[in-house]
Amino acid sequence: MTDAGRHVAIIGAGAVGVISAIEALRFGHRVTLIDPGEPGGEQAASYGNAGWLSSHSVIPPAEPGTWKKVPGYLMDPLGPLAIRWSYLPKALPWLIRYLLSSRTEAQVETTARALRDLLKDAPQLHRQLADEAGVPELIERRGVMHVFPSRTPFDGDLGWRIRKRVGIEWLELNEDEMRQREPDLDPRYKFGVVVEEAGRCRDPGSYVAALAAHAVASGARRVAARATGLRLQDGRLAAVVTESGEIACDAAVVAAGARSKQLSASIGDPLPLETERGYHVMIENPESGPRNSMMASDAKMVVNWTDKGLRAAGTVEIAGLDAAPNWKRAEILRDNLFSMFPKLPKNIPASRIKTWFGHRPSMPDGRPCIGYARATRAVVYAFGHGHIGLVGSARTGRLVAQLLSGKTPEIVLAPFAPSRFL
Repeated sequence: MTDAGRHVAIIGAGAVGVISAIEALRFGHRVTLIDPGEPGGEQAASYGNAGWLSSHSVIPPAEPGTWKKVPGYLMDPLGPLAIRWSYLPKALPWLIRYLLSSRTEAQVETTARALRDLLKDAPQLHRQLADEAGVPELIERRGVMHVFPSRTPFDGDLGWRIRKRVGIEWLELNEDEMRQREPDLDPRYKFGVVVEEAGRCRDPGSYVAALAAHAVASGARRVAARATGLRLQDGRLAAVVTESGEIACDAAVVAAGARSKQLSASIGDPLPLETERGYHVMIENPESGPRNSMMASDAKMVVNWTDKGLRAAGTVEIAGLDAAPNWKRAEILRDNLFSMFPKLPKNIPASRIKTWFGHRPSMPDGRPCIGYARATRAVVYAFGHGHIGLVGSARTGRLVAQLLSGKTPEIVLAPFAPSRFL
């Protein structure tokens, strides 16, 4: 069997999976897309993310000195990063790797340079995909804004210094310039940064659904089933195992987000994937808000207009796949949103305020796994994108198709190799 024209089973119909399907079809492969849920549905991380196409999101979640904050994370269940005590024993190996991976500035910069290669030009790549799928209006490239109470926290932020070193540019705004752009923003914010290369998605769920429909229209077959493992025979990939039976294939892509860990382990790759549980709150038909997408440095959350409403998303909770949501975390996002935009009516009916909870698939070093399985090059891993799943999905899908087809990847994949953990 040659590299071209294989039957490829792609596990996961999130942003990474559906774009991998589209790109694999371009290379002449036959594609079966496997997922128990509807692409872009509320059960998926691709539905509930912040909607940013932030090609400058190159800084890993952990930075030097983060270890000093761990006691606070344990004591505050409602903080920007919370760790549930009951899950700590299970999470501890991942947390140790998480802290060690970014204990020096040099380590953070190494990850930033790798992620820059992955994310550069992402808004343009997504716009091309949206054009193909017939939904060009869902991708906008108007830049994004970061707002600060003063210039001091910006100047003291290691992340912005490293962004400059890896070639990211931005426009700085003083208080008056910010007020002209964002008249409804609370006056406590006095300094801003606009990253003009970045973009946004106006409805992530609808975008992923449109991409999946485009993949099917281009020849992909969808199977509604939950994959539970991969089966090798005589050292070769034989099939994807699902709860509904086996699907024979020549190659497979594991792009199942936070549920990818079991799949890679089934063929001997115990990769340290964890879920960073995230929440969002969305106000339908708000009467005030930002003119641009923005992140507030003090609230650690992204605010983005979507076609469904004004969405605030962010924060991290380490509690595993099965624990019940802590909806107080969504309430904090709501309160922060009202604090940022005081003109939002305080009497908005509860029926217009929607909350959501989902799972970010995260590797401890802040870099996804993109590469071959150890057992066979017929299996490609594409998961663990953490906070950059949507923005990183466009190039990841191209890389997956290149790996499936035996082509030289368009960026160096060594920093993303699954073998770094094995």
